Amino acid sequence: MDVPNAELEFGDATIEQFLGFMLRERRVAPNTIFAYRSDLTQLQKFRNDYRGAETSCWQDVNRETLQAYISTMQGKDYANATVARKVTVMKSFFRFLTAKGVVASDPAKALSSPRVGKLLPKALRVAEVRELLEQPCALTPKARRDKAMLELLYGTGMRVSELVALDLDSIKLHNNRAWVHCQGKERLLPIREQAVAALHAYLVEARPDLTRLRRSRALFINCRGERLTRQGFWLILKDYARLANIQGAVTAYTLRHSFAKHKLAGGASLTSVQELLGHASISTTQAYTRAPTHVI
Repeated sequence: MDVPNAELEFGDATIEQFLGFMLRERRVAPNTIFAYRSDLTQLQKFRNDYRGAETSCWQDVNRETLQAYISTMQGKDYANATVARKVTVMKSFFRFLTAKGVVASDPAKALSSPRVGKLLPKALRVAEVRELLEQPCALTPKARRDKAMLELLYGTGMRVSELVALDLDSIKLHNNRAWVHCQGKERLLPIREQAVAALHAYLVEARPDLTRLRRSRALFINCRGERLTRQGFWLILKDYARLANIQGAVTAYTLRHSFAKHKLAGGASLTSVQELLGHASISTTQAYTRAPTHVI
C-alpha cells in the first residue's frame, strides 16, 4: 500500500491510514478495526495532553510517553488483559509508522505487556441453560424469534456474529434432518430437534409480522424489519438471563462455552467439538477440558 508520508503526519489522518492498511491488507475484521480506532484515539488524546497539544505529532512520541500511558492505565485499575491489548495495538501502529518513515525509530518496539493469565471458559449448568431457554414463552412474534435464536445458538455452538449473519437460505433441510450453513468459519452444523421446532414456529407464525412487508434476506430481524445486530441480540439475552435469575454476566460467548462443555461432558470427542465450533487448532478446544465442569 503506497501512501505518501505527508498524509501520515498528524492525528486522525495517521490513525485512519493505519486502519485502512489493517482492513485492506491484513484483512482485520470491521469490529476489530472499531476497537483499534478507539484504542488509538485514546492514545492520541494522552499524547496531546502529555506532550502539548500545540506541537504534538507522532514523531514526538518516545518510549517514555508510551510507558507513562501504560502506567496511567494501570493507575486507573484497567484490567491487565485490556492494557495488554492496547499495547499490542500500539506495537502494530508504530511498526506501520516506522515502515512508512513517519517516525525515525519505533518507540513501542521494546514495550512489555502485563502478564495475562489464560481465562478458563465459563459455562452454565444444564439446568441454567434449560431455564434460560424457557424464558421466551409468550406467543408474540418477538418471543418466538427470541426462542428460535437462543435454541439455535446453544444447540449449535455458533458465534453470535454467525447467528446474526444468517440468511433465510442458510437453513438446509435434507431427509427430515436440518442443518445450518455458517459463513464465518464455513461449516454445516446439525440443528437439534428443539431448535428446528422453534425455527419453524418463528418462520411460519412470527417472521411475517416482523418484516412489516419489507423484503429482507436476513433470518433474524428486529421489530423494524431489519437484520438484528449483535448489540440487539446482547440486550435480548441480557434480559432473559435476568428473568432466569442466572448470577453473573451471560453473553453469547457463555452459551458457546456451555455448548462445548456439555458436548464434551456427554462423551463427544475433542475433534468433533473442534469441527462444530470452527476452531482452527484443537489446542483452543482443549481449554474446555481444563475448565471446571459443573453441568448438572
